[in-house]
Amino acid sequence: MPNTNLDHPFALFREWYREAEKREVDVPSAMSVSTVDARGKPSSRMVLLKDFDTNGFVFYTNLESRKGAEITENTHVALLFHWKSLKRQVRIEGIAALVDDEQADAYFASRDRGSQIGAWASKQSYPMEGRHDLEKQIARHTAKFGLRKIPRPAFWSGYRVTPEYIEFWNDGRFRLHERETYTRHADGWQTERLFP
Repeated sequence: MPNTNLDHPFALFREWYREAEKREVDVPSAMSVSTVDARGKPSSRMVLLKDFDTNGFVFYTNLESRKGAEITENTHVALLFHWKSLKRQVRIEGIAALVDDEQADAYFASRDRGSQIGAWASKQSYPMEGRHDLEKQIARHTAKFGLRKIPRPAFWSGYRVTPEYIEFWNDGRFRLHERETYTRHADGWQTERLFP
């Protein structure tokens, strides 16, 4: 029988994430995003979690990148957080959808100017002959915008991943790990414990 407390896995994630922010040596917001192309071929890369709540987990990217193209083809994605110092991981499977323009604009405006110019300058995932290609684009866009406010490119936005499945994994002695899963149903979350 599903648990009707829709917030519960998010409350547990919030607790684990806060602990990771205090104790994780590396970037606690780093997560792997796995996508699948139209042929069913998977690919993974690291991105940064920028926001989360009971509606899902948000990251930002160039929509014309490989990940953006693959999400357009198949909105099913998987996220993975691995906090090595805590010996914990969280696996999330869900559906990715674009955040609204207002949210994307607000986040883009909060980035430092160099990152804003970088978003315009980088043809993410496309081949380049050498670093000078990127440096030329940075110089071109720096000159183009001058001291003016830099608008968000139409090809740059965020995705919110609405989870359908979340697994919390905690390291156990003798590799007897603790695994607790949450599967979304229409009336709440089904919780199960898995053998390690």
